[in-house]
Amino acid sequence: MSRTVKSLWAAAALALVAGAGCSSGGDAPGGRQAPSSPPSASPPSASSPPPAGVTVVGTLTEGLESPWGVAVLPDGDLLVASRDERTVTRVDGRSGAKTPLGEVPGVVPGGEGGLLGLAVRDGFVYAYLTAESDNRIVRMRYGGGAGDRLGPPEEVLTGIPKGDVHNGGRIAFGPDGMLYAGTGERGETGLAQDRESLGGKILRMTPEGDPAPGNPFPGSVVYSYGHRNVQGLAWDADRRLWAAEFGQTTWDELNLVRPGGNYGWPEVEGRGDDPDFVDPVAQWRTSEASPSGIAYAGGAIWMAGLRGERLWRIPLSGAERSGDPEAFLVEEYGRLRTVLAAGDGRLWLTTSETDTRGTPEPGDDKILRLEVG
Repeated sequence: MSRTVKSLWAAAALALVAGAGCSSGGDAPGGRQAPSSPPSASPPSASSPPPAGVTVVGTLTEGLESPWGVAVLPDGDLLVASRDERTVTRVDGRSGAKTPLGEVPGVVPGGEGGLLGLAVRDGFVYAYLTAESDNRIVRMRYGGGAGDRLGPPEEVLTGIPKGDVHNGGRIAFGPDGMLYAGTGERGETGLAQDRESLGGKILRMTPEGDPAPGNPFPGSVVYSYGHRNVQGLAWDADRRLWAAEFGQTTWDELNLVRPGGNYGWPEVEGRGDDPDFVDPVAQWRTSEASPSGIAYAGGAIWMAGLRGERLWRIPLSGAERSGDPEAFLVEEYGRLRTVLAAGDGRLWLTTSETDTRGTPEPGDDKILRLEVG
């Protein structure tokens, strides 16, 4: 299917519409998907204010191979991880010029595993990667100057379960200075409810990989559990942690993360109205989302959709939604993997057509410049 431009209001009408579930969860193969037929939507009246939206104002760079994690350096340049090539590339935040920084040793790509999330802190580049025996987090010295290369990896946390699917992989430093990681249950659903396992969890640790002070389970890096496959992490203006999660065949989720919270998988997918589990703030049919990265900007969470091939906006007011989710860029750029806040109402957005599950077109994959407003 070609990347047909959809109108804003037709896209918005797709939000939270119950459609046919997909045959496999989350980061599902199958190329471009036809969207479910939306109900008719009336345009706003002349007196209604226009909805907040997003505009693609340019392409920063293109020709990236299986881009996954992206981190912003202090000077505004980007670091991009290639899941399958096992490399990190520096991208100039103004010109888009690419500088290879080298291959990360010990990465074993396969299925949904490989070189995944990136984060930057205090002269280190942190990476979540799939190794021979597990998923793990490492860090590498990086000076950031012209000609600098990544130092040898140092182990931060090991023993995260790996599999062909559901490896999680997103890492980010929170406003508290602690390192957070979203993990998957590698297709073994029981791991999500096992608090002794690091699979199907959100983890919180010091930059050295120790359990962070104040964690809900003493002596453990586990922060929340009962997750299927977490790949999106972001904090709002009130320092609340939000996470996007792949569903199986019915519902993808956006969750407000509570320390020690049980998010229900595999007992519940989507809202369960069970007091033992935390319900999502928003949910989508898997054909409309399959969310990977999320970011907070302009009073909303922005969520990149892989199978859904769209960018979702979820307006927030404190800990609650303040309106219905809206969809943008529907099927215009294909699969969308990572979205990052760039400051001043701007976003970076990466496509994900070269990850073996898309249909690449000339120039794929790209980093797009977006403006919110």
